[in-house]
Parts: sequence; C-alpha cells; structure tokens
Amino acid sequence: MKLKVDQQADALYLTLTEAPASRSEEVSPGIIVDYDDQERVVGIEMLHLSKRAPGVETRRLLFEAVPL
Repeated sequence: MKLKVDQQADALYLTLTEAPASRSEEVSPGIIVDYDDQERVVGIEMLHLSKRAPGVETRRLLFEAVPL
C-alpha cells in the first residue's frame, strides 16, 4: 500500500495493490476509484486536496492500524 501526495496536481492517490487498473469510475465529484480486470479496487484518487482538507500538513502523515 502506498500513499502519494502530488502538490502540483493538488491530488492524493492511495495505491492498494500493484495490479494495473483496467477501468476508473468517478464515484463522487473529484473522487476516482480504479479497478482491475476482476473489478477489485486497486487505487483511490482524491482531486482538489487543498480544498477538501484545508490546513492539512500533507508532509506529516500518520499511519494507524486498529488492533484486532
């Protein structure tokens, strides 16, 4: 799993798997979900990041796992 923040594009992309995307669907304005050829989600993109999360420091991300 990888998280990429593109400051220039003002976008965030979460890669869930290295499988190639075969199609994309905009599920909400500016939220794009990528699917592989078996309809599994492989990535999620959020456009206009600075407007959706104003003031968020994208250089300081925290990963948190919920215990089982």
